[in-house]
Amino acid sequence: MIRLGLSIASLLLSLLSVFNAPTYHTWLLAVMVSEFPLIFMGIALVLILMSSITERFKTAGTVISVLAFVLFSTPVARALLIADNLEIELNQALKGNHVSASGHPAFSFWKLATRGNSDARYDTLRYAENGGAAGTMDFYPADSAGLRPCIVVVHGGSWSSGDSGQLPELNTHLANHGYHVASVNYHKAPEWQSPKPLEDVGQALLFLKAESERLKIDTSRLVILGRSAGAQIALLAAYQNTVPGLKGVISFYGPADMIWGYSKPASRWVMDSRHVMENYLGGTYKQVPERYSSASPIEHVSADSPPTLLIHGRNDVLVAYEHSTRLAAKLEANGVPHYLLTLPWATHGFDYTLNGPGGQLSTFTVDTFLRKILK
Repeated sequence: MIRLGLSIASLLLSLLSVFNAPTYHTWLLAVMVSEFPLIFMGIALVLILMSSITERFKTAGTVISVLAFVLFSTPVARALLIADNLEIELNQALKGNHVSASGHPAFSFWKLATRGNSDARYDTLRYAENGGAAGTMDFYPADSAGLRPCIVVVHGGSWSSGDSGQLPELNTHLANHGYHVASVNYHKAPEWQSPKPLEDVGQALLFLKAESERLKIDTSRLVILGRSAGAQIALLAAYQNTVPGLKGVISFYGPADMIWGYSKPASRWVMDSRHVMENYLGGTYKQVPERYSSASPIEHVSADSPPTLLIHGRNDVLVAYEHSTRLAAKLEANGVPHYLLTLPWATHGFDYTLNGPGGQLSTFTVDTFLRKILK
């Protein structure tokens, strides 16, 4: 009976590989289930073996455990399918930016069993004298000599939490591939509201340009990358103002349409997204509609907007996948080179590890995008 109970629990857990998480804590579980599939596939295999040798509920336990194993493996199977045509699709989407093949696969099954690297050296620099902790950045120097491009990273955290040390694996990866990385802190809600974080990122860019000779930055090759709330800031920085030398912007599951997002909030069992937006924008949509409009990247897209990479999971329960599809449609209508990497199984924060199915595909896509726009 215990074995059957474990098999049923495993099956319920495996459903998070396919369906949206219903609560905050199951969302956290969904990140683990979808991005560390080998662990859960191994558990299901053990339960299959245990069920096959027991006398009671043998057939039921085996069938349930096999179904759980299949569901646990779906992120891997889907990642393999996406990887087959990923580089071809990127070349087609980013018109006029064709580059040669990368030489390594977009997804490797064996890489799922390896550990990511977040041990790169960085220096904490102050970009604003009166900004306190919010006026600092973590600067990861490129491992290549000479002037190098710089990727400015804006962290997530519902505009009210998080810091420059968030998810450092990608920063390390990019530094090891010849890019400077500046991971920026900014002022947070509710004490500070929009557009203060955007102003902070603008000030950080000015600092990097002023210190470009010392830091060995090629100011003609800049890219802004943001996650979640940080992606909203990054997209605004790229679309709202002309940034000399900005070659592209990358959004990981960012809210692109604040007006639509307020009308279609996340489940309150997961996150009170309306309250989060009100803290950041200073009121409800009815109270300050102009702030929702001005803070919506989709409202600032034009034919002059820089090439854009959007990365989003269909099972995102914090920032709806439709934010990225709506922005992609606006970019398409304005003739802006862009690509939307859709991860059918992935939820918010899937890039917690770069070696999971979503982490591998997104890292490959970021690498390819940067090679194309910075060549």
